[in-house]
Amino acid sequence: MSYSNEPGFVSLRVRDSRGRYRPASSEEIFAAARQAIEQKHARGTAMTSPQMVREYLQAQLCGFPHEVFSMMLLDSQHRLVEYIELFRGTIDGASVYPREVVKETLARNAAAVIFAHNHPSGVAEPSAADRSLTQRLRDALALVDVRVLDHIVVGGTQTVAFSERGWL
Repeated sequence: MSYSNEPGFVSLRVRDSRGRYRPASSEEIFAAARQAIEQKHARGTAMTSPQMVREYLQAQLCGFPHEVFSMMLLDSQHRLVEYIELFRGTIDGASVYPREVVKETLARNAAAVIFAHNHPSGVAEPSAADRSLTQRLRDALALVDVRVLDHIVVGGTQTVAFSERGWL
């Protein structure tokens, strides 16, 4: 990290192909944050608190200019098996297919899942469509004995957890 001449301003820098340092783009900063969080919460990490899950998902979903629907696949002890981004959409929506969700969950032998998606608008409030989709996914996964622990919507620095609203 290097500092600008402006008081209170911090500029992150990266090395270019010639070995010179230049200011990092926001995409490079977000990518580095996602990589750091992946290393911190590698496979087998127990997701022991709602705050830990929120921080993990905020780091994973920050900075996207489009909606991303993802899920954390967990074992029976709620240890992380894998985090996957399943669907990418537009600035205000993403198509999510229950068949694909079930297929990916079974392929990784997960016992539980936590769904998450971002709202690029920065407003974390879930829509009626978000609630309806979560119920459809919950019903589909219940048929194969997989528990849906939560669905978290990330909007900028705010998150909304369905479990805390009594929706799961």
